[in-house]
Amino acid sequence: MEKKLKQTFLGNNVRKLRFEHNEMSQLELANTVGVTRLTIHSIETGKFNPSVSLALKIAKFFNKALEEVFFLYEK
Repeated sequence: MEKKLKQTFLGNNVRKLRFEHNEMSQLELANTVGVTRLTIHSIETGKFNPSVSLALKIAKFFNKALEEVFFLYEK
């Protein structure tokens, strides 16, 4: 029997952090880090992986380590 390889995905806590940050909207975060609201939405739903620089900007904005905002998981 062949063993099925697990895929690795990038997860994030962006939505959770926005709500902990005075229920900040996607648009407010987008404007702060210089992207569109749709980009933030796509990151939160896992449809888009941010560049390293964008991921670092988001983590810095929330004053969190990168690993507290973004993480890898297997499925």
